[in-house]
Amino acid sequence: MAGKIVNYFAGGNTARGFYSLYESSLQGLSRLFILKGGPGTGKSSLMKKIGSKWNEEGYDIEYLHCSSDNHSIDGVIIPALKAGIVDGTAPHVIEPKAPGAIEEYVNLGTAWDSCKLQGKRDEILALSAEISTSFEKAYSLFDEALKVHDEWEKIYIDNMDFSKADILTNELILRFFEDKGLNKKSDIRHRFLGAATPIGAVDFVPNLTEGVPKRYLIKGRPGSGKSTLLKKVAAQAEQRGFDVEVYHCGFDPQSLDMLILRELGIAIFDSTAPHEYFPERDNDEVIDMYEKLITPGTDEKYKQELYGISVRYKVKMKQATAALAGAKNLRDKLEAIYINAMDFSKVDAITADIDQQLQQLTTECE
Repeated sequence: MAGKIVNYFAGGNTARGFYSLYESSLQGLSRLFILKGGPGTGKSSLMKKIGSKWNEEGYDIEYLHCSSDNHSIDGVIIPALKAGIVDGTAPHVIEPKAPGAIEEYVNLGTAWDSCKLQGKRDEILALSAEISTSFEKAYSLFDEALKVHDEWEKIYIDNMDFSKADILTNELILRFFEDKGLNKKSDIRHRFLGAATPIGAVDFVPNLTEGVPKRYLIKGRPGSGKSTLLKKVAAQAEQRGFDVEVYHCGFDPQSLDMLILRELGIAIFDSTAPHEYFPERDNDEVIDMYEKLITPGTDEKYKQELYGISVRYKVKMKQATAALAGAKNLRDKLEAIYINAMDFSKVDAITADIDQQLQQLTTECE
């Protein structure tokens, strides 16, 4: 019987540039293979192949998806083995803690024909420069969109009852934890539930919350206190010794979008666009922040201003997504050059070697 598959992002294209949460996502591993090599050298395919093989053998698998290519992954983790494989090329450069003892570099460059690549040197350099420019443009546009979003938030912040927000937060904390606590240090994992990608916003909320008995869907407007509530709940969970999966906002990583407290069977998440969901399970519960905390009539009072802000925000986000799509198209051309220079039979041999080393870990784990 196949194991479970969990999908999330460990890095994202955000309003604050490329933002990495890889260190948190990879913490606790005893063995980590860091893949090096250019685009198109088979890193994602290698990780998918190994992930699929071990999953079919009954192991739970975590896939770390690529925010710049919807069809690629940047990492795979096999929790039961405390082992993982990750793409260690820019922008997600992984700093080893114990090279050789935990981390091992795997150079896929041994499988390419350097002569073929040297003949394409100028094209490779030109495409690489264009790709960098496209990403910089995307990040700049996301930053502009964030500034517009701040205007959006300010309207609701100025019309929020903060005392009611504190009461709501305290009520939820009491409901979640009562007088419970665990005599251990919390395991806190920071991740992204979704990301801005070349095809727009993508999220894995249904997959991540699958099997979680109780889900709280937070509704509200920008600036209505959703992220602040989640931060306070996370702090309380950590103080009480509960493990927490902390999912950051793929647009603004300083904000939170979801918490999962698996020991308590609880998931609570921002259920507004671009990751908007509605109750579909018997135990799903909606928390409407606008209804509970915002001055009645705020939407109507600021209707014209809010409309203008919304239009400007959507334009900037659309332009930023187009820039990511442009980077993806250029990267596809760069990958084609490397694919043409690769001997994938050598990559298959590298894959088999990594798999053999993972097999050895099974005896160590027994």
